[in-house]
Amino acid sequence: MSTIAGNIAQVEARIRAAALAVQRDVTSIHLLAVSKTKPAGALREAHAAGIRDFGENYLQEARTKQVELADLPLCWHFIGPIQSNKTRDIAEHFAWVHSVDRLKIAQRLSEQRPADLPPLNICIQVNVSGEASKSGCTPTDLPALAAAISALPRLKLRGLMAIPEPTEDRAEQDAAFAAVRTLQESLNMGLDTLSMGMSHDLESAIAQGATWVRIGTALFGARDYGQA
Repeated sequence: MSTIAGNIAQVEARIRAAALAVQRDVTSIHLLAVSKTKPAGALREAHAAGIRDFGENYLQEARTKQVELADLPLCWHFIGPIQSNKTRDIAEHFAWVHSVDRLKIAQRLSEQRPADLPPLNICIQVNVSGEASKSGCTPTDLPALAAAISALPRLKLRGLMAIPEPTEDRAEQDAAFAAVRTLQESLNMGLDTLSMGMSHDLESAIAQGATWVRIGTALFGARDYGQA
């Protein structure tokens, strides 16, 4: 068994245990392999071990991998900050976008989504911890943004994404993820997706309702940003 395959098995075991601990159906929790800075060969190994969903932060890097891995039936998620000049490629080559935080970007994705593709799945990124360095709309701005995005054609608003301030304190993790869940529930829009939780806090995220956990380091090892 390759290191990546072994890591995937370990993460999937963590997901199952976390779901069991809070009596959740494990099939309602999906593993998104965060593959930024990792070579196409690593993604090919992960696919061989059962992974189908990959999250990328950098468009140019992602497009190179998409070409190299075109023979595989992969589902691509864009999870990084989005510049206006990148929206067309994202709209054309991804199935999910987890990092929409302003209406202008959503409007461009809607206008540029090809008519022959299914609607683009959208998560609104919320800056739940109020960090100045983090992307994401404010909780105050969320209701208006969600209403506007839900009205756009060629998009399907699925839910919220958040990257809370890192902490090893389980109570603080729980509070941050619970706040995201509460925000989603308060929208009362029937949304079905909470994209939250990473390698260090996936148990807490699952306890608070995560449906996608975005895992990179625990699957592929530490990132080499010199290769990004």
